[in-house]
Amino acid sequence: MKTEKQKMIDGEYYLANDELLARERAECKALLKQLNIDEYIVGDGTRAVLAKLIPNAPKSLYIEPPFHCDYGYNITCGENVYFNVNCVVLDVTHVKLGNNVFCAPAVQIYTATHPLDAELRRSKENGKPVVIGDDCWIGGGAIICPGVTIGNRCVIGAGSVVTKDIPDDSLAAGNPARVMRKLEPGS
Repeated sequence: MKTEKQKMIDGEYYLANDELLARERAECKALLKQLNIDEYIVGDGTRAVLAKLIPNAPKSLYIEPPFHCDYGYNITCGENVYFNVNCVVLDVTHVKLGNNVFCAPAVQIYTATHPLDAELRRSKENGKPVVIGDDCWIGGGAIICPGVTIGNRCVIGAGSVVTKDIPDDSLAAGNPARVMRKLEPGS
């Protein structure tokens, strides 16, 4: 029998008010307080907080506070990932960012979603993983919706709402985001 945590990570319907999940969200909030209040000026203490908050990230991860996430442990980052101020990652399941991913201010990455059926929605939720490839730039205020994969070397325009996968080497923008053009090296 799967735990509610395992169901959550696997993208199945789960009970968000499960005791373990509630405790882990509280632990995450305590680390976010350290990052967003106590270590607001990024310094030596920030690395220690980030290592606890997002254990699946290299030391090159850089976050400008404030930053918010649900659990932290479901976020995996490559080298040289940057989150500017006011970014939100709802990581009820896997969020994978490749190498050299830059998130402008107020980028929101959502894995959390809810059933369309009202009765089921009263008690359960689920998630769909998000993947962002290498060498991507996510513009300010962009929203990446549950289940989306963004390919390598993509640019997502400011304010875009990404509801569908974006192929490699694409400039995508709009609400909903659509591919505007293919990006060529040196452009």
